[in-house]
Amino acid sequence: MAERKIPNHVAIILDGNGRWAKAKGMPRNYGHVQGAKRVEEICEEAYRMGIRYLTVYAFSTENWNRPKDEVDALMGLLRNYMKTCLRTASKNNMCVRVLGDKTRLDADIRKRIDELEKATRANSGLHFQIALNYGGRDEICRAARALAQQVKDGTLSPEQIGEELIGETLDTAGIPDPDLLIRTCNELRISNFLLWQLAYTEFYFTPVPWPDFTKEELEKAVDAYNHRDRRYGLVKEA
Repeated sequence: MAERKIPNHVAIILDGNGRWAKAKGMPRNYGHVQGAKRVEEICEEAYRMGIRYLTVYAFSTENWNRPKDEVDALMGLLRNYMKTCLRTASKNNMCVRVLGDKTRLDADIRKRIDELEKATRANSGLHFQIALNYGGRDEICRAARALAQQVKDGTLSPEQIGEELIGETLDTAGIPDPDLLIRTCNELRISNFLLWQLAYTEFYFTPVPWPDFTKEELEKAVDAYNHRDRRYGLVKEA
C-alpha cells in the first residue's frame, strides 16, 4: 500500500455558516460564531496531521455587500477572534499572517492584526493564513500596480517581470501554493479566492457546512487528495 501523503498546504473556503444557522432556526450570526470556533479546532487537527500551511477564506471583498448588520456582526466577531487567535497561536506555536487589503478595515482591527503577526512571526508550528477583505482579482491588481510603479520609478524593467517576481509581489509571498483546496456546503466554485495560487491545486467539494466540518471531514478530504494523480505541475514544498 502506498504511503499516505499529507498535503503541505491546505486552503479552505469556509462556506455555509448562515445556512447552517438558518436550518437550526437561529440567526445567521450564530452560524458565524460557531464557524469561528470550528476554525480553531481545524487548525489544531491540521497541525497534528502534518499539514504545515493552512489558509482560510474568512471575509472577501464582496462580503461588504451583505446586510450592514451582518457585516457589523462579522467585524465584531473578527475583533474577538484576533484576541482568541493570539492565545491559540501562543499555545500552539502557530505563525499567523493576514492576507488581503487591510486598508478598508477599521484602525483598531488593523492594529490587532499587526500585533498578532508580530507576536507570532517567529513561531515554527502551523503557518496559518487568514484572508480578510481579500479578493484574488484585487490581489493581482494591487501587485500589478506595485510593479508598474517600480517600472515608472526606473527601478524595474518590464523584461524582469515574470511569474517568480509576480508571486513575490502577491499577499502570499514566501508561502507555497496550496496542494489542496476544500470548499464546504456543496458550492462548486472558487469565488475569487487565490486565483493565481490555485493554478495546480486539487479541489475537494463537500456538502458539509463549515460549522459541521470535523476532523473526520478533514481526513476525508486528505484521503480524496491521495487518490489524485499529481504527476506534473507540482509546486515545491517550502
